[in-house]
Amino acid sequence: MDKLTFMNKVKQAREEWLSLMAEVGKARMTEPGLPGGWSVKDVIAHITWYEREMIGMLKAMALEGSDLWQLPHDERNVPIYEQNKNRPLEEVLSEAEQVYDQISEAIASLSEDELSDPSHFRGMPSEWTPWDVMAGNTYEHYHQHIPDIRAWLHEKTH
Repeated sequence: MDKLTFMNKVKQAREEWLSLMAEVGKARMTEPGLPGGWSVKDVIAHITWYEREMIGMLKAMALEGSDLWQLPHDERNVPIYEQNKNRPLEEVLSEAEQVYDQISEAIASLSEDELSDPSHFRGMPSEWTPWDVMAGNTYEHYHQHIPDIRAWLHEKTH
């Protein structure tokens, strides 16, 4: 994966995400109804947490971050949800925008080699690929949640 392709995948997924968020509308973002009883706001905060962790990894050039990474995926998501569930929508939206801008800048600052060679990241297993780690926490993450939000939206409008 070359850097331009990777950056375009992140940008395209974000554009699709923002289009879907516009379709949902702010007035409905706090309504529960997604898997786990989450709202769209909860999903936004959840995705933002993962993107923020990627920023930390890129700045440190190391596979490090929150202790929550030690937990299995579903168990990790519980405290992330708990930390964010009572936050105001505007705060969550503002943070999501800031974090996206930061992750975009951090990715743009990587060399082609840093994007594909795990030896540039302290603690990253040699069989991992940095862009793949980031993909799972950026554009692939959007694509994991879009179908549930579309289904919920379709249910609400029909």
